[in-house]
Amino acid sequence: MSHTGNFNYPTSVRFGAGRVSELAQACSELGISSPLIVTDPGVASLPMLDQILSELGQVGLSVGVFQGVRGNPTGDNVRDGVQAYAHGGHDGVVGLGGGSPLDVAKAVALMAGQTGDLFDYQDVGDNWTRVDAAGIAPHIAIPTTSGTGSEVGRASVITDTSDTDSSKHDKKLIFHPGMLPPKVICDPALTLGLPKHLTAACGMDALSHNLEAYCATRYHPLADGVALEGMRLVAQSLRTAVSDGSDIAARSDMMAASTMGATAFQKGLGAMHAMAHPIGATLDGHHGLLNAILMPYVLAFNERAISERLGRAAAYMGIGSTFADYLDWVLSMRADLGIAHTLESVGVTPENIPGLALAASLDASAGGNPIKLGPEEFEQLLTGALLGRL
Repeated sequence: MSHTGNFNYPTSVRFGAGRVSELAQACSELGISSPLIVTDPGVASLPMLDQILSELGQVGLSVGVFQGVRGNPTGDNVRDGVQAYAHGGHDGVVGLGGGSPLDVAKAVALMAGQTGDLFDYQDVGDNWTRVDAAGIAPHIAIPTTSGTGSEVGRASVITDTSDTDSSKHDKKLIFHPGMLPPKVICDPALTLGLPKHLTAACGMDALSHNLEAYCATRYHPLADGVALEGMRLVAQSLRTAVSDGSDIAARSDMMAASTMGATAFQKGLGAMHAMAHPIGATLDGHHGLLNAILMPYVLAFNERAISERLGRAAAYMGIGSTFADYLDWVLSMRADLGIAHTLESVGVTPENIPGLALAASLDASAGGNPIKLGPEEFEQLLTGALLGRL
């Protein structure tokens, strides 16, 4: 059975199969008459986009489509989207797709009314106060995967490729509270055609968000509660969503877990994301897959700080009662989903390790890890993940 509901935490969410049909109404509520749909070439080729365009056209909306979004989106993707927005005379943005199109859509909405460069608004210090909040375009987020939870985030992860040396490309967080989409449509039916390997990688991404938020150091009991239930939903439904992609109940659980993970990680993240970000930026790896590969190594490293906490989580999730039970469950889940065990599978080499370790130590996510790490500790972690040594 697929669940249906309306939520206002952390923003207005229409949740339920078939609710993408309410997009025109959501546009009307925000005063959008000429939306720019921001997506990627994969989603743009699917029947869902034709159906959306048809429905919006029937009510007189003038719609444009920008599909120039890479798997790991770049500053140029955002700038091209802003140019499409301006040239088309649009008055709102609709993000349609996985985390990458949603991140670009939020950044396009932000930059539509700004005079500075995108990276002037990187999440460092009080950079966000430079934003002219009145210039942020109204925007709507419609996820088509269940992993990043970008639809309920106040930031975008964008790769800065300005350096000609790709080893120096890095992911930067662009942040402003006004980037949180005021309207979200979570329609799990849009994920029914997602291939098994992407369902698996995205699902493990949702798990990583809930898990790292739950273990992060800040005090935030609301986030802890959301993260616990998010992990339970993953335990209950990820295997089913991968093995039977047409199971709408499992797809609903995973979409909820994804949204919950990004809601919870307002509390913080940790070493998984600190390492996944530079690996993704330099080697163009899938973010969810990278988190899945790194997950058990980070758990083992953090054991002394999170043992009791993960024992409680295991009991709530119905997978045991100890840290060892939780770690065994992660390893078993990865194996069942066909997730590789080492970073070698995504192209990491020993030569990459020092640079990746330094970048990870500087990543904003590192600060939430329950045990502090510097470049040396990250080098040890990355080497273990490369060699398959827990």
